[in-house]
Amino acid sequence: MNRLRSLLFAIVFYGVSALLVLFVPLAGLFGRKALRSYAMAWVSVLRWCTATILGIRTRIEGTIPQGPVLFAAKHESIYEAMELTRLLGSPATVMKRELASIPIWGWAARRYGVIVVDRSANAAALRTMMKDAKAALAEGRSIMIFPEGTRVNPGEAPELRSGFAGLYRILGLPVIPVAVKSGHVWPLKGHKRSGTITFSFGEPIPPGLPRAEAEALVHAGINRLNG
Repeated sequence: MNRLRSLLFAIVFYGVSALLVLFVPLAGLFGRKALRSYAMAWVSVLRWCTATILGIRTRIEGTIPQGPVLFAAKHESIYEAMELTRLLGSPATVMKRELASIPIWGWAARRYGVIVVDRSANAAALRTMMKDAKAALAEGRSIMIFPEGTRVNPGEAPELRSGFAGLYRILGLPVIPVAVKSGHVWPLKGHKRSGTITFSFGEPIPPGLPRAEAEALVHAGINRLNG
């Protein structure tokens, strides 16, 4: 059954997504607001397919704060990257350069207002990342980063990448750690399963803490659903 559901999901979701991508340049011509609305439509397609075909539900724990903050989230599947975009009201997501370089989709992501991070972490790359982050804040948007840098399997807790510390120091925003439990139903490899994906929003971590302390609090906060 899981194999059949996964196959049907892939046919429907990726088939519709391919069609949506074709019209992304047209949506982009109408500006960022139109493109963000278009992105929300894509997220709605994912949510419908996930619930209806895969039998996956979402549970929210804690309080989602209002106002610009820095969200730091666990990353176990593609689902949270899109669902958090909906839940958090189109935050500016920190995205690795490789994804932002994909033809058409990468152009749309930049137009949408993502923050591109270069893993080389040289001075020019960091300056560009900070410039993009400040532009997002000027629009009243929050920032979202997956501070471990990539998707991981359930139970894994790698060290945070350096990009988080840079954003935390420069932006001076409270950090909301978001623990995510999704890999048990949406694994990196293998068939998807029915079940519940949990998003747990932690207490704000104030700005201005020493780097080691801030990173330790975030690391603990995003990994509290591990196990």
